[in-house]
Amino acid sequence: MRAALSAAVVVCAVTAAAPTAATAATDAAAAVAATPAEATPAPTVAAVEGLDVGVERISVATDEGYGAASITPDGRSIVFRSLENVGGPGGDEVYVRDRSAGRTRTEPIVEGWTPAISGDGRQVAATTPAQGMSTQRIRQHSVDLGILPFRCGRCNEPSLSADGRYLAFGVVDYISHNRRVLVADRDGGYQTIAHLGSGAPARPSVSGDGRYVAYQDLSYQKEGVHLWDRTTGTTSGPLEGPDTYASLVQLSDDGGKVVYLSGSDTYVHNVGTGTAQRVPNVKGVAIDPTGRYLLYAPPGTSGPSLVLRDLRTGTDETVSDQPATAEVDSVSADGRDVVFQSAADGIVPGDTNGKPDVFVRRFF
Repeated sequence: MRAALSAAVVVCAVTAAAPTAATAATDAAAAVAATPAEATPAPTVAAVEGLDVGVERISVATDEGYGAASITPDGRSIVFRSLENVGGPGGDEVYVRDRSAGRTRTEPIVEGWTPAISGDGRQVAATTPAQGMSTQRIRQHSVDLGILPFRCGRCNEPSLSADGRYLAFGVVDYISHNRRVLVADRDGGYQTIAHLGSGAPARPSVSGDGRYVAYQDLSYQKEGVHLWDRTTGTTSGPLEGPDTYASLVQLSDDGGKVVYLSGSDTYVHNVGTGTAQRVPNVKGVAIDPTGRYLLYAPPGTSGPSLVLRDLRTGTDETVSDQPATAEVDSVSADGRDVVFQSAADGIVPGDTNGKPDVFVRRFF
């Protein structure tokens, strides 16, 4: 999920010990509409015009490999990271490419893993190693405000709401080594929404309005995908039913669709109706902000490696016919752009560095 940063600064602290009770911001519920996600249409995202249809190489430097990319809903800005180790306090490993301006800026986030980007392209967040420690922390950087003072030990897996007010993330407790899923409120306070029975990844994903957080729980006898609702303060799940194991892919920006994997199939759960659309024998990778377009990887080694499906019409578009991978938040609104990474040399002319690069395909 993406965030459009306001003038306020995110300031919150999570202690090493588990809290005695969930601490919620007093005005959190009042800020979110009480209607179901599908009752309120997602806001229209104006796509950036003047960009060519086809494939563009985003990582234009030739000295190292790049990957782990996400794109803004309008398709203008793409965040990605270097695959090389960049040492020292002055090193930069996270980059943002402005496609309209044709410029790439570096972000002061060293060794950032799988970075996320705000809807306006002005804020990035990533999990980084804590200084001198083997633990992790979340670093957020704003073009306007610099590094935001977010303090949290053993924190990772950041996910930001559309306006940047809510930050969902995971934290591993020092004593139990189990994971919790929390939501921090920029206006003050934080809330623990789930205590998990293991330290396995939770992959939290927050909706654009901050109302819903989807996450996976891989602990014994609780395995599955769950959905927390800020308005009601309740959690539903497992969404796939009690007899089937599933792992989370992504929650759509409009909060209406939850994509998860179960067995060899991908499912798109409709929050409003409680039903799920099955996409058989494929691995779901990401969904566009509106919840209509699913990016998936077909099975086998022949044929395309990434395909974009219109869930409404059932039609497919090939994203890459050479070996490629993608992350969550890799599809812009209405399926217009898809960002992916590949080590193949023949995707665009002149790619001769022999290392992984980041590409984006624009369909219309």
